[in-house]
Amino acid sequence: MMTKETRLRNRKGAHRFMHAALISTLVAASISTAMAGPREQAKRIHDRIAGVPPTAAVLDDMEADVRAGRALDAAYTAMENSAFYNVTLKNFATPWTNEEQTVFAPLNDYTATVIGMVRDDKPFNELLSANIIYVGASGVVPTAYSNTNNNHYVELEERNIDLSDKTKLVERTQTSVTGLAAEATAGVITTRAAAKAFFIDGTNRAMFRFTLLNHLCVDMEQIKDNTRPNDRIRQDVARSPGGDSRIFMNACMGCHAGMDPMVQAYAYYNYQYDVNSDPSGTNGQLVYTAGVVQPKNLINANNFPYGYVTKDDNWVNYWRKGPNDFLGWSNSRPGTGYGAKSLGQELGNTRAFASCQVKKVFKAVCLREPSDSTDRSTVDTITNSFISSNYKLKQVFAETANYCKGE
Repeated sequence: MMTKETRLRNRKGAHRFMHAALISTLVAASISTAMAGPREQAKRIHDRIAGVPPTAAVLDDMEADVRAGRALDAAYTAMENSAFYNVTLKNFATPWTNEEQTVFAPLNDYTATVIGMVRDDKPFNELLSANIIYVGASGVVPTAYSNTNNNHYVELEERNIDLSDKTKLVERTQTSVTGLAAEATAGVITTRAAAKAFFIDGTNRAMFRFTLLNHLCVDMEQIKDNTRPNDRIRQDVARSPGGDSRIFMNACMGCHAGMDPMVQAYAYYNYQYDVNSDPSGTNGQLVYTAGVVQPKNLINANNFPYGYVTKDDNWVNYWRKGPNDFLGWSNSRPGTGYGAKSLGQELGNTRAFASCQVKKVFKAVCLREPSDSTDRSTVDTITNSFISSNYKLKQVFAETANYCKGE
């Protein structure tokens, strides 16, 4: 019979053996990555982009490209796999379509539009402003697009329709599909899915906050600025919460002074649903009331009666000056305008928008955040390339996959 001391020695020995084996495995994996040959690099590119193994013929073709110094061509070959669109891009975009930021949500018009724009090399900086939507072609699934439900896209996903096929997922205008006036269209902002997630109830500030979070990679706390004028802060924001005006001056004002003047772009939008029969808003729809401010912009006026009263959808960007100029506002834009479309152009043409897309692709392809000076320099280089390519996101995937293919 083993003594207690013997058992402890055996356990320690086993632990040391397992630890040594783990280190050996990690070292071997590290050496394998560091010394990856063209075939291993080609396979890594395909696995990271498409998420599925390549066929032998495709791998041979990609290996030949890598050997010849054409790794970008190999990456574009990987993007020909339908899984890049049906899986990689679907998972890439879906968290932007809900407040929970979960990937576990059905295909919808927001996600499908992202997929289509990437597939067709549409200028991605128009994501927040274009009169565009992607739908299944007529007859591809039994149910047509509807303004009041998501069934069309659920069927596209359930039937595993190939979203890489331009004859099956087709580009249309929101004006022709949803009936929204052309001047009211604002890319994914005015899709049904975005409205259901961010225009529902509330004050429409959620749409602005999540647009910054998803597409400029900043949240409100990161861009608080107490130095901006507070003349456009709405009446619903108390100036002395809890009886202490210092809370407003030091906390609330930093966000609202810049946010409220830009949220005004959404003054005519709402997500309309029957709260009694459909409390989750499953069958609601986006509504746009041109020239008529939605009541949600005027609620809680007694919180501070002397605050700003929203009269139209004119917005102004106070963050062009001060510390938030680091977002890289475009000099080609006026910094003010009317409605969601022009605000989407203001946001989509920032340096932060371009850099954010590259960072998200980096994480999706390299399976990690940029972590050191080399990574950050590469992100900056790819961002420049993204802008100069007229915002083709497939090029970002290709250049990022090349960087993370291993040497």
